[in-house]
Amino acid sequence: MQKRTIYAWAVALICFVVLMIVTPAIPQSQEYHDFADQRRFLGIPNMLNVVSNFPFLVVGLIGLVLCYHGNYFKLSLQGELCGWTCFFVGVGAVALGSAYYHLDPNDATLVWDRLPMTVAFTSIIAIFIIERVDERKGMFSLVPLILVGIISIAYWSFFDDLRPYALVQFVPCIAIPLMAILLPPMYTHSTYWLWAAAFYLLAKVEEAADKPIYSWTHQIVSGHTLKHLCAAMVPVFLTLMLAKRSIETERISLLSMWRISWTKYKENGTKVETYSCTYTSVPAQEQA
Repeated sequence: MQKRTIYAWAVALICFVVLMIVTPAIPQSQEYHDFADQRRFLGIPNMLNVVSNFPFLVVGLIGLVLCYHGNYFKLSLQGELCGWTCFFVGVGAVALGSAYYHLDPNDATLVWDRLPMTVAFTSIIAIFIIERVDERKGMFSLVPLILVGIISIAYWSFFDDLRPYALVQFVPCIAIPLMAILLPPMYTHSTYWLWAAAFYLLAKVEEAADKPIYSWTHQIVSGHTLKHLCAAMVPVFLTLMLAKRSIETERISLLSMWRISWTKYKENGTKVETYSCTYTSVPAQEQA
């Protein structure tokens, strides 16, 4: 492993330690478990919050099968296969862990809700490094990143402090869109990353507005249920991206493409069309 990689990990570790020193602990609020929709159907408590996790299982299994079915996704690097495998395993496990949590919401069951999500989040970061920075560095970072996510869950579980877990969630939310925009892609259809990020942001808004949405919809559906459905669109868009994309012949970042498009738009907007007219004399007819 190159020295720069070691330095990067060292800097990240130092920043984390400083952050843990200067910020107060963030305990898990017990109000988090008080969801708006607690209706029981067919003997299942919190049924809509439970069954709305089913799309994660479907997408996770489909993605996992397509990763290995004749290389349907056309993954050109071995590291990509490992990264996407971890991602789709995490997505599928979200369905089981989240459903288990919503059957009996409490801190103990919440661990199994958050654990697979951290695997998916951290796998995505490693995938970006593999595809857009360096395959070897990405491969080396995959296991450490997943371990960081697991440790953040364990730290919260033992010490009731959400700061490490908050970082695991917050950093990918910032890093992934920035990397998608700034770093030249290896493949086409990079905008799908931004669609996935947008749906995840929408899911977080719906999660925060759980009870207001439940009230606005006249107790039909809650914000948390919609959050599950929107969050499931993230792996849906990424699966579609994998199915459609191909090797990018000219590696240009999205930011550069937007600049080029904007420049062309301005140039076209400033063009003034000129017209030339030819006048001919028409003899006047004499009146009889």
